[in-house]
Amino acid sequence: MHTIRIERLKQIIVDNPNDTFALFALAKEYEKLGDWGDAAQLLEKLLVIDSGYLGAYYHLGKIYEQLAEVKKALNIYEAGIRQAQAQQDLHTVGELRNARMNLELEL
Repeated sequence: MHTIRIERLKQIIVDNPNDTFALFALAKEYEKLGDWGDAAQLLEKLLVIDSGYLGAYYHLGKIYEQLAEVKKALNIYEAGIRQAQAQQDLHTVGELRNARMNLELEL
């Protein structure tokens, strides 16, 4: 089932490389498979296209944690917090602060 979804999402991205929803969905499919590198690459691209896509920050931070890229994870959480504050999304601010704090506690 993952393969079918992945192929469909890839085709959507071929047809529309800036489709942020498709990029996010494909990243999540790769994340489910433990393909952290491809998932991170897609989320990084998504944030270049749309830095206001708040859900990408949390997931990219968690992927960086999986890749043992602690500094990158902390930086992406910080960037997400700033973006969420600018959008006045207090729920996302809280989630990203908690993720950052939990990571800092593990250091």
